[in-house]
Amino acid sequence: MKHLIRASAFFCVFLVSFTVHSQYLYNASGSTIGRIDGNYVYNSSGSTLGRFDGNYIYDAGGSTLGRTDGNYVYNASGSTLGRIDGKYVYNASGSTLGRIDGNYVYDSGGSTIGRFEGVDTQKAILFYFFFFRK
Repeated sequence: MKHLIRASAFFCVFLVSFTVHSQYLYNASGSTIGRIDGNYVYNSSGSTLGRFDGNYIYDAGGSTLGRTDGNYVYNASGSTLGRIDGKYVYNASGSTLGRIDGNYVYDSGGSTIGRFEGVDTQKAILFYFFFFRK
């Protein structure tokens, strides 16, 4: 009986730990389109898309996709892709790409792009607007 209780307790701790560390991204229909686990980004099939390492963003092969510096987002060549200003996201020209409201992501026209659970807002913005979502 003790072994059954220990095994059950271990399983519960493992499940809670997995749930806490895995952070999901969904499209407007509610289907999973990605997951962030620690610094790594995965697609809905579980394949690695890339990773975050400090201010830098890398693809699955380790090539630099870009970086952030404060509120600004740059590509691998150092050209400005856009900026994040509060809950609004702008492209390099200053046009609105979209916004974040709570855990929902909207395009510039106000249509829902998706939502995220347990994901840092900046990582969600980088995922949806700049690097990993095609």
